[in-house]
Amino acid sequence: MTKQDPHSRITDRILAELEEGTRPWLKPWSGGDMAASGQTRPLRATGQPYRGINVLLLWIEAQASGFISPSWMTYKQAQALGAQVRKGEHGATVVYYGDSSKTVRDEASGEDRAQAFRFLKTYTVFNVVQIDGLPERFHIVPAPAPEAERIEAAEAFFASIPATVNHGGDKAYYIPSADRIQLPSFAAFHDAHGYYTTRGHETVHWTRHESRLDRRFGREKWGDEGYAREELVALSGQSAPPATLQ
Repeated sequence: MTKQDPHSRITDRILAELEEGTRPWLKPWSGGDMAASGQTRPLRATGQPYRGINVLLLWIEAQASGFISPSWMTYKQAQALGAQVRKGEHGATVVYYGDSSKTVRDEASGEDRAQAFRFLKTYTVFNVVQIDGLPERFHIVPAPAPEAERIEAAEAFFASIPATVNHGGDKAYYIPSADRIQLPSFAAFHDAHGYYTTRGHETVHWTRHESRLDRRFGREKWGDEGYAREELVALSGQSAPPATLQ
C-alpha cells in the first residue's frame, strides 16, 4: 500500500469533518473542545500556542476525543518531565514546515548552485489528559461557564420562522430529507452571538427546501459546485442582519 503524503492526509481529514456537517475552523460551541479551559488555541509543552494548520488539526482531535485541555506534547517531552503516555493511547499528527537547500547543476553554465526549497514533516503529539505523572501545572479543571443571556429580538425573530429545530448533540446541520435543523443546546455555545449566528446559517439552508425556494444550483453530490454555491448563500445570510432572511 502506498503511504499517503501529509498534504493528502490533512486534506482528507478536513474533508471528512465537512462531510459530517462540521466546519472545524468555526465551532462557536463547547463539546469537549479546548474552549472549556479558557484557551482558544492549542498549546505546546512550552506553553506557546500552535500556529497555522496545526491549530485546526488539534481542534479536530480535541473535539473528536472530548479533550478539555489545550496542552499537547510529544512522547519524548512527556518522558523528559518524568511522565508517561498511557499504554494504548493514540496521538495526533501535527506538521512542521522548514527550509533547506540542495545543490543542483545549472545546465546553461555547467556550474553547481544552491537551490532553496521548503519541506513538510509530520510528528505525533499527545494531549496531556493521555499522560500520567505530569507536573501539576498541566492539570486543568475548567469551571462551568454560566449560560449566556438570550437576546430577545433574536428569539422573537427565529420564533417567527416555522422551521423545525431540535437541540442536542455537538453538531449543527440541516437535514433536507427530514426538513429539520439540528443544533447543540444553547448552553453549549460560548456566547449568545455564536448560537444565533449558527442558527441563522442553518436557517438559510432550511430555505432551500423544495417546498420553499427550491434552491438547487445543479447540486448532485456533496462537495460539488452546487454544494459550494449553497454554502456561499448560507454564509452570506449568516453575516447579514436577521431581516434579510425573511
